Amino acid sequence: MSHVAHELHEEFPEKAQAIHALKASNAHFARLAEEYHSLNRTIHRMETEVEPADDAAVEALKKKRLALKDEIAGLMAGL
Repeated sequence: MSHVAHELHEEFPEKAQAIHALKASNAHFARLAEEYHSLNRTIHRMETEVEPADDAAVEALKKKRLALKDEIAGLMAGL
């Protein structure tokens, strides 16, 4: 499988340890991170045409991914 961009540890490289710690200690954060990961993989499959989708569907999922990323960033703010 090719490289999947937008993984959380790539989006927030300076917060890699915090991401790991929060996944283990905060159930809400862990759920958000898992949802982000799953959504990111789906988008990647669509963009590489492994999974068929129209442009509108891909864009809607990208907006949802961005909202999740913003929420995750908010939870990590100050760490």
